Amino acid sequence: MPLAVLLAGLTGSGKTTVAQALASHGFTRLSVDEEVHRLHGRYGVDYPEHTYFERERPVVAAIRQRFIKEIEAGNDVVLDHGLWRRADRDAWRQTARDAGGHPLVVYLPADRDELLRRLVERNRREDANALTVTPEALDDFFARFDVPAESEKVVVYNGDLGALVAAITAARDGD
Repeated sequence: MPLAVLLAGLTGSGKTTVAQALASHGFTRLSVDEEVHRLHGRYGVDYPEHTYFERERPVVAAIRQRFIKEIEAGNDVVLDHGLWRRADRDAWRQTARDAGGHPLVVYLPADRDELLRRLVERNRREDANALTVTPEALDDFFARFDVPAESEKVVVYNGDLGALVAAITAARDGD
């Protein structure tokens, strides 16, 4: 049964780094931010920030279809997307199950100070994974993020990629 790794974390928590690492272990990586960037350019530079969600919506729908096709083809997938709301995580879990996959949510916790430190560096870049985030926007993100509850049975990423890969392998093997 193919694995569907669903990353849950705020902007700057390390989702892309984890997704890239899993891609090097054979997972198909699907990135919403990179697809929005490819189609529309840089957030807040090539289009107004307030139009992001209307641009993101059809991209998420297209990524969902690719996610389904990859799982149906027997491929392990990692979704490089924040999944801030529990309802979104639940919907993607169900999509994975319906396609014949085994969903596994990986939560990337990070405190505000650490995220601000990372975002200062990231805000200087101009690539698809470098949306400019102000401290005020980060506070808004925290307010809108549903921290995974115990009942969600998530794998918590602590910064150790080796341990994460081992946990994912154990999930695949049914441990």
